[in-house]
Amino acid sequence: MTAAESYAELIRRAKDLGVLNSCAAVLGWDHQTYMPTKGGPLRGEQMAFLASLAHQKFTDPKVGELLSAVEASDLVSDPVSDSAANARELRRAYDRATKIPQSLVEELARVTTQAQQVWEQAKKKNDYASYRPLLEQIVKLKRDEADAVGYKDHRYNALIEEYEPGTSVADLKELFAGLTAELAPLVKKIVASPKQPDKSVLECEFPIDRQKVFAEAAAVAIGFDFNAGRLDTTAHPFCSGVGPGDCRITTRYNPRFFNEAFFGVLHETGHAMYEQNLPAEHFGTPLGVACSFGIHESQSRLWENQVGRGRPFWDHFFPRLKQTFHSLADVSKETFYFAINDVRPSLIRVEADEATYNLHIALRFELELALLSGDLATGDLPGAWNDRFETLFGLKVPNDVRGCLQDIHWSFGGIGYFPTYTLGNLYAAQLMDAVRREFGTGIEDDFRAGDFTRLKGWLNQNIHRHGQRYRAGELCRRATGMPLSPKPFVSYLSEKFGALYGVC
Repeated sequence: MTAAESYAELIRRAKDLGVLNSCAAVLGWDHQTYMPTKGGPLRGEQMAFLASLAHQKFTDPKVGELLSAVEASDLVSDPVSDSAANARELRRAYDRATKIPQSLVEELARVTTQAQQVWEQAKKKNDYASYRPLLEQIVKLKRDEADAVGYKDHRYNALIEEYEPGTSVADLKELFAGLTAELAPLVKKIVASPKQPDKSVLECEFPIDRQKVFAEAAAVAIGFDFNAGRLDTTAHPFCSGVGPGDCRITTRYNPRFFNEAFFGVLHETGHAMYEQNLPAEHFGTPLGVACSFGIHESQSRLWENQVGRGRPFWDHFFPRLKQTFHSLADVSKETFYFAINDVRPSLIRVEADEATYNLHIALRFELELALLSGDLATGDLPGAWNDRFETLFGLKVPNDVRGCLQDIHWSFGGIGYFPTYTLGNLYAAQLMDAVRREFGTGIEDDFRAGDFTRLKGWLNQNIHRHGQRYRAGELCRRATGMPLSPKPFVSYLSEKFGALYGVC
């Protein structure tokens, strides 16, 4: 078999695996949306079977032989060619997968499927005790996974590698310490400012049926293709990229709070437009997969915050908003704009403002490190959460629903996932800084006219089309002309909130 034939066979197998994983994605979406409650045990077995089958197919020794043949050929001489990029990322994934026992893959899929269902009920009932045994199992299984993969310094390094290759605990500790040092003084000034928004304008009657229509219209306007996707309701918003032509997003509605659903939809739409604009011809291969979770998160945070909480966006959408919701009839655009940019310590991560959001992530990062190392037992998690939260935010957590039960991530085994949200915020700010440098004030004029095509086109060209051709750091450097830095994010927050709150 020639190198070209080996590469063709490798890609054929990867594409077959992509189809198999897309089947699991549909079942996962259904699990969170329409599956009957009693279907949980069977769904766990289905997910375990598919995970096991996918693992078995991918770890076939023949895949390793094909990779070695490609790596020894001229097909990888250009490191950013299709063949070299696919071989590099398939090798990384293959080496990781072959270290993980198939029994562990099956058990993780089975336990996390059950845990998501139990978490949802525990959250409804404020019953952490019912969820804790499953969380205990998940933490143990993730420790086993880290041990199987191997790591340096901390188990967490093995897990974060799955989401953000090349990032380490040391990097993240330095990042969070630097951000906290920069943002804490700004938040303190904002909270102490006599100039404060009237948040009550967001806490009145917003009929759910009208929220849905308005949110869908905004999603379409910024570029979501409803012929290749759908919007549904669930306990925790998410985006599921099934594959070309099928990307599904969800949100949750609060009839007494505008922000919860609307900005959730913008957030998930950002994720979805990344999925919808990945090169379909590369589906199943690394070139058809998002670069990293941090880059993925940059797309959601960019549309939700950099665009959706910006004044030009509402110059266009506010008149329609007032027509849609009678409760805003006497509210001015500036009052509304100030309200959606309210900054104050709050309990819920997904409702947090841009300035305090990363403190929520820092909290989860600290707790995950402690859980993995064994310094924190799952039975002590609620107390540890509440104590640390009060230290960071100055707020007492009234119950576990608004505390350690608020996020779905641990129930699906996503330990190591949370830091990518902060990385996404940094990437988003740096990407928008590059966009503004390229287009100047014209990009804001586009938004005022309800035209988002230039921004979407820039993201398609500089981010989406590349898949995993480049690692996240290199993709950022190529798109923005500089390595990732917190400076654009800090400057953006200081300028925006300095003007709103009259602080320097």
